[in-house]
Amino acid sequence: MGLSEMYHVGIIVPDVEVGRERLTELLGIAWGPVVEAEVKVRDGDGNPLEVSLKMCYSTEAPYLELIEERPGTPWVCNEHSNLHHIGFFSDELGSDSTGLSGSQCPIDFARRGEAAGIAGWVYHRDPLGIRIELVDAADRPMMEKFLFTAPPS
Repeated sequence: MGLSEMYHVGIIVPDVEVGRERLTELLGIAWGPVVEAEVKVRDGDGNPLEVSLKMCYSTEAPYLELIEERPGTPWVCNEHSNLHHIGFFSDELGSDSTGLSGSQCPIDFARRGEAAGIAGWVYHRDPLGIRIELVDAADRPMMEKFLFTAPPS
């Protein structure tokens, strides 16, 4: 596989702002901006959906990603824990995704572009209930600039 490194852990929280405040108070973590967006995805069966996303990243590695719970989307607490996913950068998104699917870790949902297939990131769900997120390594510079950096005060 072309996974270059594990770079973050995604955690579902009921409220992103409350989660940020608590983890800052508890652990001294600094945060990048809160991002809200309507995201076009495909579910594991290939059905197109548009879902609301609200999230933020911590500013230092290993990164924590807080995602606000959204009932009716994949961004909900699962039956095992609030640990939603472990994220890896991938140099070969398509083939790495195919490899995970072939290892009893099917696609749960993926960002969709104009053409069929994966565009930028994909979640695979392991039988343990934890997702593995693959993010196109080509997106890393943009993420480092906009998501992993604290906003000016």
